[in-house]
Amino acid sequence: MNKFVLTFGKAVALMAIAFGFTACGYNRMVSLDQNVNKKWADVQSVYQRRADLIPNLVQTVQGAANFEKSTLTEVVNARASVGQVKLDPTKAPTDAAQLEKFQQAQGQLSNALSRLLVVSENYPQLRATEGFQNLQAQLEGTENRISVERNNFNAAVQDYNTTIQTFPNNLFNKMFGFPIRPFFAAQAGTDRPPAVNFNFSSPPPAAPPVVTPPVVATPAPAATP
Repeated sequence: MNKFVLTFGKAVALMAIAFGFTACGYNRMVSLDQNVNKKWADVQSVYQRRADLIPNLVQTVQGAANFEKSTLTEVVNARASVGQVKLDPTKAPTDAAQLEKFQQAQGQLSNALSRLLVVSENYPQLRATEGFQNLQAQLEGTENRISVERNNFNAAVQDYNTTIQTFPNNLFNKMFGFPIRPFFAAQAGTDRPPAVNFNFSSPPPAAPPVVTPPVVATPAPAATP
């Protein structure tokens, strides 16, 4: 009888713990997981916005006489490479290698776009068109938005990862399917969005003139009588 009471007491205690966990920790992990997925969808949305701008940009630039075709080809190929990295846009990735591959493809596209706009410095007739100016402004806004949404995603992942690895959640996170999620990693030279708003009409600042000190003649020593 006593053994039965002890066993029953343990079962009740475990049920109480499980109920307390469900009411507190589990619900919070679900909420944070949904927030991470929402931030990931926001990231995907701004990347898709940039991809949608590229065909119009390429078409506009193609109209410039003798524009460097290799630069256009690089942009088109980089956009195609991004499309080959398939990640679920509604659910944040759990594989760090997949996220890194996605980031590398997007980074190559950013670099290709940046080089295209640098090359356009040599085509003032292109830069003077309203269509190119509008696309340039939209790309600038999109690149800034990408930086913001990536930071928001990393903040959400940090909050989520901290919660699922904190006691007592760490005892149940794997049981209920809450894996650790990877961050967007900072890469060298990508701490700022690509500069897509160059002021090509302004000449570079002139170098300061070199000032040569005057040569002062040394008087000859007086002759000795």
